[in-house]
Amino acid sequence: MQVINGENMIFGRLASQIAKRLIKGEEVHLINAEKLVIVGNPEQITQRYLTKRGIRHKGTPERSPVWPKVPHLLVKRMVRGMLPMKSSRGKTALGKLRVHTGNPKRLEVNTNIENATFDGVSKHVTIYEICKSIGYSG
Repeated sequence: MQVINGENMIFGRLASQIAKRLIKGEEVHLINAEKLVIVGNPEQITQRYLTKRGIRHKGTPERSPVWPKVPHLLVKRMVRGMLPMKSSRGKTALGKLRVHTGNPKRLEVNTNIENATFDGVSKHVTIYEICKSIGYSG
């Protein structure tokens, strides 16, 4: 079981590494998911997720894609986009991912991903800020 701390980590780079490890069959716990960083223009990023939440089927809105507001579920949904979900190995890989806001079980970090660390210089937005802008009240 690998425990990865998401605090001040670039989400795209971290998620691609997590997806690779899940496909290999490893179990991954991601803690502090609300502190992940997406680099770019904050207004454009939040607008992108607002539009994704607004997509609805006209005939049957119940069959529309679901984009959650809660930070740990949003991160899990975004990692799901990097997995081959049409095959059985993608579905089993997603089942081995656990995402936590904060560190509820006091897990000790045992895996460090070097190239995903955020330097703090670029324009950025955190997952928590995105969730607040799309309606998360927690």
